[in-house]
Amino acid sequence: MKRYALRIAGEPVDPVGGTWFDTQNPFTGQAWARIPRGDARDVDRAVQAAHRAFTEGAWAGMSASQRGLLLHRLADLIERDALKLAATEVRDNGKLFAEMSAQLAYIPQWYRYYGGLADKVQGTTLPLDKKGYFAFTRKEPLGVVAAITPWNSPLMLASWKIAPALAAGCTVVVKPSEFTSASTLEFAELFDEAGFPPGVFNVVTGFGREVGSPLVEHPLVRKISFTGSDTTGRMINEQAARHFKHTAMELGGKSPNIVFADADLEQAAFGAISGIFAATGQTCIAGSRLLVQDSIYDNFVERLLAVARTARMGDPMDPATQVGPVTTPPQLEKVLDYIDVAKREGATLLLGGERGSGAACGQGWFVQPTIFGDVRNDMRIAQEEVFGPVLSILRFKDEAEALSIANDVRFGLAAAVWTSDIGRALRMSERLQAGTVWVNTYRAISYLAPFGGYKDSGLGRENGIDAIQEYLQVKSVWINSGAVSGNPFVIR
Repeated sequence: MKRYALRIAGEPVDPVGGTWFDTQNPFTGQAWARIPRGDARDVDRAVQAAHRAFTEGAWAGMSASQRGLLLHRLADLIERDALKLAATEVRDNGKLFAEMSAQLAYIPQWYRYYGGLADKVQGTTLPLDKKGYFAFTRKEPLGVVAAITPWNSPLMLASWKIAPALAAGCTVVVKPSEFTSASTLEFAELFDEAGFPPGVFNVVTGFGREVGSPLVEHPLVRKISFTGSDTTGRMINEQAARHFKHTAMELGGKSPNIVFADADLEQAAFGAISGIFAATGQTCIAGSRLLVQDSIYDNFVERLLAVARTARMGDPMDPATQVGPVTTPPQLEKVLDYIDVAKREGATLLLGGERGSGAACGQGWFVQPTIFGDVRNDMRIAQEEVFGPVLSILRFKDEAEALSIANDVRFGLAAAVWTSDIGRALRMSERLQAGTVWVNTYRAISYLAPFGGYKDSGLGRENGIDAIQEYLQVKSVWINSGAVSGNPFVIR
Protein backbone atom coordinates (compact mmCIF):
# COMPACT_ATOMS: atom_id res chain seq x y z
CA MET A 1 0.00 0.00 0.00
CA LYS A 2 1.37 3.41 -0.97
CA ARG A 3 2.50 5.62 1.93
CA TYR A 4 2.61 9.39 1.43
CA ALA A 5 4.65 12.06 3.21
CA LEU A 6 3.89 15.63 4.22
CA ARG A 7 5.34 18.34 2.00
CA ILE A 8 7.16 21.06 3.95
CA ALA A 9 9.82 23.50 2.70
CA GLY A 10 10.11 21.64 -0.58
CA GLU A 11 10.80 18.25 0.98
CA PRO A 12 8.78 15.09 1.71
CA VAL A 13 8.81 14.70 5.51
CA ASP A 14 7.24 12.26 7.95
CA PRO A 15 4.78 13.59 10.53
CA VAL A 16 6.38 14.40 13.89
CA GLY A 17 3.98 12.00 15.62
CA GLY A 18 5.03 9.16 13.33
CA THR A 19 1.48 8.04 12.50
CA TRP A 20 -0.52 7.57 9.30
CA PHE A 21 -4.16 6.76 8.52
CA ASP A 22 -5.82 4.90 5.65
CA THR A 23 -7.62 6.54 2.75
CA GLN A 24 -10.34 4.49 1.07
CA ASN A 25 -11.58 4.06 -2.48
CA PRO A 26 -15.33 4.90 -2.49
CA PHE A 27 -16.03 2.42 -5.29
CA THR A 28 -14.35 -0.60 -3.69
CA GLY A 29 -14.70 0.45 -0.06
CA GLN A 30 -11.08 -0.64 0.42
CA ALA A 31 -8.05 1.24 1.73
CA TRP A 32 -5.52 1.97 -1.00
CA ALA A 33 -3.00 4.40 0.55
CA ARG A 34 -1.73 5.75 3.86
CA ILE A 35 -1.88 9.48 4.61
CA PRO A 36 0.35 11.26 7.17
CA ARG A 37 -1.47 12.21 10.36
CA GLY A 38 -0.06 15.64 11.08
CA ASP A 39 -0.52 17.67 14.24
CA ALA A 40 0.23 21.14 15.61
CA ARG A 41 3.98 20.50 15.47
CA ASP A 42 3.80 19.79 11.74
CA VAL A 43 1.62 22.85 11.25
CA ASP A 44 4.23 24.98 12.98
CA ARG A 45 7.00 23.56 10.79
CA ALA A 46 5.01 24.32 7.65
CA VAL A 47 3.94 27.81 8.69
CA GLN A 48 7.45 28.72 9.80
CA ALA A 49 8.75 27.54 6.42
CA ALA A 50 6.10 29.59 4.61
CA HIS A 51 6.89 32.64 6.74
CA ARG A 52 10.61 32.37 6.02
CA ALA A 53 9.91 32.09 2.31
CA PHE A 54 7.67 35.17 2.49
CA THR A 55 10.08 37.36 4.43
CA GLU A 56 13.52 36.33 3.19
CA GLY A 57 15.23 34.51 0.37
CA ALA A 58 14.40 33.99 -3.29
CA TRP A 59 10.59 34.33 -3.22
CA ALA A 60 10.68 37.54 -1.18
CA GLY A 61 13.15 39.03 -3.66
CA MET A 62 11.32 38.02 -6.84
CA SER A 63 9.61 40.49 -9.09
CA ALA A 64 5.94 39.95 -9.85
CA SER A 65 6.89 38.97 -13.42
CA GLN A 66 9.21 36.26 -12.10
CA ARG A 67 6.42 34.89 -9.92
CA GLY A 68 4.17 34.84 -12.95
CA LEU A 69 6.73 32.85 -14.91
CA LEU A 70 6.82 30.18 -12.19
CA LEU A 71 3.04 29.91 -12.31
CA HIS A 72 3.21 29.38 -16.07
CA ARG A 73 5.80 26.63 -15.59
CA LEU A 74 3.55 24.99 -13.02
CA ALA A 75 0.63 25.11 -15.46
CA ASP A 76 2.67 23.20 -18.03
CA LEU A 77 3.52 20.48 -15.48
CA ILE A 78 -0.12 20.13 -14.40
CA GLU A 79 -1.07 19.74 -18.03
CA ARG A 80 1.57 17.02 -18.45
CA ASP A 81 0.37 15.08 -15.38
CA ALA A 82 -3.37 15.81 -15.66
CA LEU A 83 -4.52 12.24 -16.31
CA LYS A 84 -2.36 10.82 -13.51
CA LEU A 85 -3.67 13.37 -11.00
CA ALA A 86 -7.26 12.83 -12.18
CA ALA A 87 -6.95 9.07 -11.64
CA THR A 88 -5.69 9.69 -8.09
CA GLU A 89 -8.67 11.95 -7.39
CA VAL A 90 -11.12 9.32 -8.68
CA ARG A 91 -9.54 6.67 -6.48
CA ASP A 92 -9.80 9.00 -3.49
CA ASN A 93 -13.20 10.66 -3.95
CA GLY A 94 -15.13 8.39 -6.31
CA LYS A 95 -16.19 11.07 -8.78
CA LEU A 96 -16.31 10.22 -12.47
CA PHE A 97 -12.98 10.07 -14.28
CA ALA A 98 -14.67 11.98 -17.11
CA GLU A 99 -15.30 14.88 -14.72
CA MET A 100 -11.98 14.75 -12.89
CA SER A 101 -9.95 14.53 -16.10
CA ALA A 102 -11.87 17.49 -17.51
CA GLN A 103 -11.17 19.46 -14.34
CA LEU A 104 -7.46 18.64 -14.39
CA ALA A 105 -7.24 19.58 -18.06
CA TYR A 106 -8.82 22.95 -17.18
CA ILE A 107 -6.87 23.71 -13.97
CA PRO A 108 -3.71 24.92 -15.81
CA GLN A 109 -5.71 27.91 -17.05
CA TRP A 110 -5.99 29.21 -13.48
CA TYR A 111 -2.22 29.29 -13.14
CA ARG A 112 -1.74 30.86 -16.57
CA TYR A 113 -4.38 33.50 -15.89
CA TYR A 114 -3.00 34.50 -12.49
CA GLY A 115 0.56 34.15 -13.79
CA GLY A 116 -0.32 36.80 -16.31
CA LEU A 117 -2.12 38.90 -13.71
CA ALA A 118 0.76 38.84 -11.20
CA ASP A 119 2.51 41.92 -12.63
CA LYS A 120 -0.73 43.79 -13.35
CA VAL A 121 -1.37 44.63 -9.69
CA GLN A 122 -1.12 48.39 -9.42
CA GLY A 123 -1.41 51.11 -6.82
CA THR A 124 -2.53 54.66 -7.55
CA THR A 125 -1.31 58.19 -7.10
CA LEU A 126 -3.58 60.28 -4.89
CA PRO A 127 -4.79 63.82 -5.71
CA LEU A 128 -4.36 65.16 -2.18
CA ASP A 129 -6.15 68.14 -0.68
CA LYS A 130 -2.84 69.24 0.93
CA LYS A 131 -0.06 71.15 -0.81
CA GLY A 132 3.55 70.05 -0.52
CA TYR A 133 2.93 66.30 -0.40
CA PHE A 134 3.11 63.47 -2.88
CA ALA A 135 1.12 60.34 -1.97
CA PHE A 136 0.50 56.97 -3.53
CA THR A 137 -0.78 53.54 -2.62
CA ARG A 138 0.88 50.16 -2.82
CA LYS A 139 -0.87 46.80 -2.89
CA GLU A 140 1.13 44.27 -0.93
CA PRO A 141 0.68 40.54 -0.20
CA LEU A 142 -0.89 39.60 3.12
CA GLY A 143 1.67 36.93 4.05
CA VAL A 144 1.13 33.27 4.89
CA VAL A 145 -2.19 31.90 3.63
CA ALA A 146 -3.90 28.81 5.08
CA ALA A 147 -5.95 27.07 2.40
CA ILE A 148 -8.40 24.50 3.80
CA THR A 149 -9.96 22.47 1.02
CA PRO A 150 -12.88 19.99 0.69
CA TRP A 151 -13.12 16.43 -0.57
CA ASN A 152 -15.35 16.86 -3.60
CA SER A 153 -12.95 18.55 -6.08
CA PRO A 154 -9.65 18.76 -4.20
CA LEU A 155 -7.28 20.19 -6.80
CA MET A 156 -9.79 22.38 -8.63
CA LEU A 157 -10.95 24.13 -5.46
CA ALA A 158 -7.41 24.30 -4.06
CA SER A 159 -6.25 25.99 -7.26
CA TRP A 160 -8.93 28.66 -6.86
CA LYS A 161 -7.03 29.67 -3.71
CA ILE A 162 -3.41 28.82 -4.53
CA ALA A 163 -3.12 30.54 -7.93
CA PRO A 164 -4.25 34.05 -6.87
CA ALA A 165 -2.45 33.80 -3.52
CA LEU A 166 0.89 33.03 -5.17
CA ALA A 167 0.32 35.62 -7.90
CA ALA A 168 -0.17 38.20 -5.16
CA GLY A 169 3.15 37.17 -3.57
CA CYS A 170 1.81 35.24 -0.58
CA THR A 171 3.01 31.82 0.52
CA VAL A 172 0.64 28.93 1.17
CA VAL A 173 0.02 26.05 3.56
CA VAL A 174 -2.73 23.68 2.38
CA LYS A 175 -4.73 21.42 4.66
CA PRO A 176 -6.73 19.11 2.35
CA SER A 177 -9.68 17.03 3.52
CA GLU A 178 -8.60 13.95 5.44
CA PHE A 179 -10.78 11.94 3.04
CA THR A 180 -9.01 13.11 -0.13
CA SER A 181 -5.44 14.15 0.58
CA ALA A 182 -3.48 12.01 -1.89
CA SER A 183 -3.85 14.17 -5.01
CA THR A 184 -2.76 17.32 -3.14
CA LEU A 185 0.37 15.57 -1.87
CA GLU A 186 1.21 14.44 -5.41
CA PHE A 187 0.42 17.91 -6.74
CA ALA A 188 2.87 19.48 -4.27
CA GLU A 189 5.79 17.73 -5.97
CA LEU A 190 5.19 19.79 -9.11
CA PHE A 191 6.02 23.03 -7.30
CA ASP A 192 9.58 21.88 -6.71
CA GLU A 193 9.92 20.75 -10.31
CA ALA A 194 8.64 24.13 -11.51
CA GLY A 195 11.33 25.90 -9.49
CA PHE A 196 9.36 27.45 -6.64
CA PRO A 197 11.66 28.27 -3.70
CA PRO A 198 11.33 25.99 -0.63
CA GLY A 199 8.50 26.95 1.71
CA VAL A 200 6.37 28.80 -0.83
CA PHE A 201 3.96 25.87 -1.02
CA ASN A 202 3.43 23.35 1.80
CA VAL A 203 0.91 20.59 2.56
CA VAL A 204 0.01 19.27 6.01
CA THR A 205 -2.54 16.45 6.10
CA GLY A 206 -4.62 15.22 8.99
CA PHE A 207 -7.80 15.91 10.91
CA GLY A 208 -9.57 19.15 11.70
CA ARG A 209 -8.80 19.47 15.38
CA GLU A 210 -5.23 18.26 15.01
CA VAL A 211 -4.25 20.26 11.90
CA GLY A 212 -7.06 22.63 10.89
CA SER A 213 -7.48 24.43 14.21
CA PRO A 214 -3.73 24.92 14.86
CA LEU A 215 -3.37 26.22 11.31
CA VAL A 216 -6.18 28.74 11.72
CA GLU A 217 -4.83 29.90 15.08
CA HIS A 218 -1.14 30.06 14.19
CA PRO A 219 0.06 33.64 14.79
CA LEU A 220 2.03 33.80 11.52
CA VAL A 221 -0.99 32.92 9.35
CA ARG A 222 -2.57 36.11 8.05
CA LYS A 223 -5.34 34.74 5.82
CA ILE A 224 -7.59 31.69 5.89
CA SER A 225 -9.37 30.59 2.73
CA PHE A 226 -11.86 27.81 3.41
CA THR A 227 -14.29 25.78 1.32
CA GLY A 228 -16.64 23.43 3.15
CA SER A 229 -19.72 23.32 5.34
CA ASP A 230 -21.24 26.45 6.83
CA THR A 231 -20.97 24.92 10.32
CA THR A 232 -17.22 24.48 10.05
CA GLY A 233 -16.83 27.80 8.26
CA ARG A 234 -18.60 29.62 11.08
CA MET A 235 -16.22 28.09 13.64
CA ILE A 236 -13.16 29.00 11.55
CA ASN A 237 -14.40 32.55 11.04
CA GLU A 238 -14.90 32.94 14.80
CA GLN A 239 -11.40 31.58 15.49
CA ALA A 240 -9.88 33.89 12.89
CA ALA A 241 -11.76 36.94 14.16
CA ARG A 242 -10.12 36.64 17.57
CA HIS A 243 -6.77 37.33 15.88
CA PHE A 244 -8.06 39.78 13.22
CA LYS A 245 -7.10 37.43 10.40
CA HIS A 246 -8.47 37.87 6.90
CA THR A 247 -10.91 35.18 5.76
CA ALA A 248 -12.63 33.97 2.62
CA MET A 249 -15.39 31.39 2.99
CA GLU A 250 -17.29 29.34 0.41
CA LEU A 251 -19.84 27.47 2.47
CA GLY A 252 -22.21 25.58 0.26
CA GLY A 253 -25.70 26.22 -1.00
CA LYS A 254 -29.26 25.15 -1.61
CA SER A 255 -29.51 26.43 -5.14
CA PRO A 256 -32.83 27.01 -6.95
CA ASN A 257 -33.06 25.82 -10.56
CA ILE A 258 -36.14 27.63 -11.93
CA VAL A 259 -38.01 26.41 -15.03
CA PHE A 260 -40.62 28.68 -16.63
CA ALA A 261 -43.29 27.47 -19.05
CA ASP A 262 -41.67 29.31 -21.97
CA ALA A 263 -38.33 27.50 -21.56
CA ASP A 264 -36.86 24.95 -23.94
CA LEU A 265 -38.11 22.06 -21.83
CA GLU A 266 -35.77 19.45 -23.25
CA GLN A 267 -32.72 21.56 -22.47
CA ALA A 268 -34.14 22.48 -19.07
CA ALA A 269 -34.65 18.81 -18.21
CA PHE A 270 -31.05 17.99 -19.08
CA GLY A 271 -29.93 21.06 -17.13
CA ALA A 272 -31.90 19.95 -14.09
CA ILE A 273 -30.44 16.42 -14.27
CA SER A 274 -26.85 17.63 -14.65
CA GLY A 275 -27.43 20.25 -11.98
CA ILE A 276 -28.10 17.63 -9.31
CA PHE A 277 -26.87 14.21 -10.44
CA ALA A 278 -23.56 15.24 -12.02
CA ALA A 279 -20.86 14.77 -9.38
CA THR A 280 -23.43 12.62 -7.51
CA GLY A 281 -24.85 15.85 -6.10
CA GLN A 282 -21.61 16.42 -4.21
CA THR A 283 -21.04 19.95 -5.32
CA CYS A 284 -21.70 23.22 -3.54
CA ILE A 285 -23.62 24.54 -6.56
CA ALA A 286 -25.90 21.51 -6.93
CA GLY A 287 -29.33 22.53 -8.23
CA SER A 288 -31.01 20.63 -5.43
CA ARG A 289 -34.25 22.69 -5.50
CA LEU A 290 -36.04 22.44 -8.85
CA LEU A 291 -38.80 25.04 -9.15
CA VAL A 292 -41.27 24.24 -11.96
CA GLN A 293 -44.11 26.49 -13.12
CA ASP A 294 -47.58 25.06 -12.43
CA SER A 295 -48.74 25.00 -16.03
CA ILE A 296 -45.98 22.60 -17.12
CA TYR A 297 -45.36 20.77 -13.85
CA ASP A 298 -46.78 17.34 -14.71
CA ASN A 299 -45.37 17.26 -18.24
CA PHE A 300 -41.94 18.45 -17.15
CA VAL A 301 -41.67 16.02 -14.22
CA GLU A 302 -42.47 13.10 -16.54
CA ARG A 303 -39.85 14.30 -18.99
CA LEU A 304 -37.37 14.63 -16.13
CA LEU A 305 -38.08 11.16 -14.75
CA ALA A 306 -37.66 9.61 -18.18
CA VAL A 307 -34.12 11.00 -18.39
CA ALA A 308 -33.24 10.27 -14.77
CA ARG A 309 -34.30 6.61 -15.02
CA THR A 310 -31.57 6.04 -17.60
CA ALA A 311 -28.76 7.08 -15.23
CA ARG A 312 -26.07 4.41 -14.96
CA MET A 313 -24.34 3.87 -11.63
CA GLY A 314 -21.00 2.10 -11.55
CA ASP A 315 -17.23 2.27 -11.61
CA PRO A 316 -16.27 5.95 -11.87
CA MET A 317 -13.31 5.00 -14.08
CA ASP A 318 -15.71 3.49 -16.66
CA PRO A 319 -16.63 6.03 -19.37
CA ALA A 320 -20.17 4.58 -19.47
CA THR A 321 -20.83 5.43 -15.81
CA GLN A 322 -22.96 8.52 -15.20
CA VAL A 323 -23.38 8.43 -11.40
CA GLY A 324 -20.52 7.43 -9.13
CA PRO A 325 -20.42 6.63 -5.42
CA VAL A 326 -20.71 9.03 -2.52
CA THR A 327 -17.23 9.92 -1.31
CA THR A 328 -17.35 8.91 2.37
CA PRO A 329 -19.32 6.51 4.60
CA PRO A 330 -20.52 9.34 6.88
CA GLN A 331 -21.82 11.21 3.82
CA LEU A 332 -23.61 8.06 2.63
CA GLU A 333 -25.44 7.80 5.96
CA LYS A 334 -26.25 11.51 5.94
CA VAL A 335 -27.84 11.32 2.48
CA LEU A 336 -29.89 8.24 3.37
CA ASP A 337 -31.05 9.94 6.58
CA TYR A 338 -32.25 12.97 4.59
CA ILE A 339 -34.22 10.68 2.29
CA ASP A 340 -35.98 9.22 5.35
CA VAL A 341 -36.65 12.73 6.68
CA ALA A 342 -38.23 13.75 3.36
CA LYS A 343 -40.53 10.73 3.42
CA ARG A 344 -41.62 11.48 7.00
CA GLU A 345 -42.32 15.12 6.14
CA GLY A 346 -44.72 14.10 3.38
CA ALA A 347 -42.70 14.57 0.18
CA THR A 348 -43.64 12.14 -2.59
CA LEU A 349 -40.85 9.79 -3.63
CA LEU A 350 -40.83 9.69 -7.44
CA LEU A 351 -37.53 7.92 -8.07
CA GLY A 352 -34.79 6.10 -6.18
CA GLY A 353 -34.65 6.59 -2.43
CA GLU A 354 -32.43 3.62 -1.61
CA ARG A 355 -28.79 2.70 -1.31
CA GLY A 356 -27.38 1.68 -4.68
CA SER A 357 -26.64 -2.02 -5.06
CA GLY A 358 -25.94 -4.66 -7.68
CA ALA A 359 -22.91 -5.85 -9.56
CA ALA A 360 -22.23 -2.45 -11.14
CA CYS A 361 -21.95 -0.84 -7.71
CA GLY A 362 -19.50 -3.38 -6.32
CA GLN A 363 -18.85 -2.73 -2.64
CA GLY A 364 -19.09 1.02 -3.12
CA TRP A 365 -21.00 3.71 -1.24
CA PHE A 366 -23.81 4.42 -3.72
CA VAL A 367 -27.13 6.22 -3.39
CA GLN A 368 -29.70 5.83 -6.16
CA PRO A 369 -30.53 9.05 -8.02
CA THR A 370 -33.50 10.25 -5.98
CA ILE A 371 -36.31 12.66 -6.86
CA PHE A 372 -39.03 13.96 -4.55
CA GLY A 373 -42.19 15.73 -5.71
CA ASP A 374 -44.80 17.67 -3.74
CA VAL A 375 -42.04 19.35 -1.75
CA ARG A 376 -42.88 22.41 0.33
CA ASN A 377 -40.22 25.03 0.86
CA ASP A 378 -40.46 24.71 4.65
CA MET A 379 -39.41 21.03 4.53
CA ARG A 380 -35.87 20.21 5.66
CA ILE A 381 -35.21 18.59 2.29
CA ALA A 382 -35.79 22.02 0.70
CA GLN A 383 -33.86 24.06 3.28
CA GLU A 384 -30.77 22.02 4.25
CA GLU A 385 -27.81 21.02 2.12
CA VAL A 386 -27.94 17.26 1.50
CA PHE A 387 -24.81 17.10 -0.69
CA GLY A 388 -25.93 14.00 -2.50
CA PRO A 389 -28.00 12.86 -5.52
CA VAL A 390 -31.34 14.02 -4.11
CA LEU A 391 -33.62 16.44 -5.98
CA SER A 392 -36.60 18.31 -4.50
CA ILE A 393 -39.27 19.59 -6.92
CA LEU A 394 -41.42 22.57 -5.93
CA ARG A 395 -44.28 24.28 -7.79
CA PHE A 396 -44.69 28.00 -8.44
CA LYS A 397 -47.28 30.14 -10.23
CA ASP A 398 -45.44 33.24 -11.44
CA GLU A 399 -42.22 35.23 -11.18
CA ALA A 400 -43.11 36.69 -7.81
CA GLU A 401 -43.76 33.31 -6.23
CA ALA A 402 -40.66 31.81 -7.85
CA LEU A 403 -38.53 34.57 -6.34
CA SER A 404 -40.20 34.21 -2.96
CA ILE A 405 -39.47 30.48 -2.86
CA ALA A 406 -35.99 30.77 -4.32
CA ASN A 407 -34.83 33.43 -1.86
CA ASP A 408 -36.53 31.91 1.19
CA VAL A 409 -33.47 29.94 2.30
CA ARG A 410 -30.41 30.90 4.30
CA PHE A 411 -27.98 30.02 1.49
CA GLY A 412 -27.22 32.08 -1.61
CA LEU A 413 -24.45 30.52 -3.66
CA ALA A 414 -26.03 29.95 -7.08
CA ALA A 415 -29.30 29.91 -8.99
CA ALA A 416 -30.53 29.24 -12.51
CA VAL A 417 -33.40 30.44 -14.68
CA TRP A 418 -34.74 28.65 -17.76
CA THR A 419 -36.79 30.94 -20.00
CA SER A 420 -36.97 32.27 -23.56
CA ASP A 421 -37.92 35.76 -22.31
CA ILE A 422 -34.80 37.95 -22.02
CA GLY A 423 -36.68 40.49 -19.94
CA ARG A 424 -37.62 37.82 -17.43
CA ALA A 425 -34.05 36.53 -17.40
CA LEU A 426 -32.74 39.99 -16.51
CA ARG A 427 -35.43 40.63 -13.89
CA MET A 428 -34.81 37.31 -12.19
CA SER A 429 -31.03 37.64 -12.29
CA GLU A 430 -31.32 41.02 -10.60
CA ARG A 431 -33.56 39.84 -7.77
CA LEU A 432 -32.22 36.36 -7.04
CA GLN A 433 -30.10 36.42 -3.90
CA ALA A 434 -27.14 34.41 -5.16
CA GLY A 435 -23.52 35.02 -6.06
CA THR A 436 -23.92 33.33 -9.46
CA VAL A 437 -27.02 33.23 -11.66
CA TRP A 438 -27.12 31.09 -14.80
CA VAL A 439 -29.66 31.56 -17.57
CA ASN A 440 -30.49 28.53 -19.75
CA THR A 441 -27.45 26.66 -18.48
CA TYR A 442 -26.11 25.21 -15.24
CA ARG A 443 -22.74 24.62 -13.51
CA ALA A 444 -20.73 26.79 -15.91
CA ILE A 445 -17.55 28.13 -14.27
CA SER A 446 -14.45 30.00 -15.44
CA TYR A 447 -11.23 31.36 -14.00
CA LEU A 448 -12.43 34.72 -15.39
CA ALA A 449 -15.75 34.86 -13.51
CA PRO A 450 -15.93 35.74 -9.77
CA PHE A 451 -17.45 33.00 -7.63
CA GLY A 452 -18.82 33.22 -4.10
CA GLY A 453 -21.95 33.38 -2.03
CA TYR A 454 -24.58 35.61 -0.49
CA LYS A 455 -25.92 35.07 3.03
CA ASP A 456 -24.75 31.84 4.72
CA SER A 457 -22.97 30.72 1.56
CA GLY A 458 -19.89 32.66 2.57
CA LEU A 459 -17.60 35.66 2.33
CA GLY A 460 -15.30 36.93 -0.39
CA ARG A 461 -14.83 35.87 -4.00
CA GLU A 462 -12.72 33.34 -5.85
CA ASN A 463 -11.76 33.49 -9.55
CA GLY A 464 -11.45 36.54 -11.76
CA ILE A 465 -9.64 39.77 -10.96
CA ASP A 466 -11.58 40.02 -7.70
CA ALA A 467 -9.81 36.97 -6.28
CA ILE A 468 -6.28 38.40 -6.30
CA GLN A 469 -7.52 41.37 -4.27
CA GLU A 470 -8.46 38.91 -1.51
CA TYR A 471 -4.73 38.27 -0.93
CA LEU A 472 -3.55 41.90 -0.99
CA GLN A 473 -3.61 44.80 1.45
CA VAL A 474 -3.34 48.51 0.68
CA LYS A 475 -0.59 50.77 2.03
CA SER A 476 -0.63 54.56 1.74
CA VAL A 477 2.72 56.35 1.31
CA TRP A 478 3.15 60.09 2.00
CA ILE A 479 6.19 62.05 0.88
CA ASN A 480 6.91 65.59 2.01
CA SER A 481 8.36 67.34 -1.02
CA GLY A 482 10.22 69.74 1.26
CA ALA A 483 7.66 72.49 1.10
CA VAL A 484 5.92 71.61 4.37
CA SER A 485 7.28 72.78 7.71
CA GLY A 486 6.06 74.51 10.80
CA ASN A 487 4.57 73.72 14.22
CA PRO A 488 5.07 69.97 14.92
CA PHE A 489 2.02 69.92 17.19
CA VAL A 490 -0.36 70.83 14.35
CA ILE A 491 -1.59 68.13 12.00
CA ARG A 492 -0.98 69.29 8.47
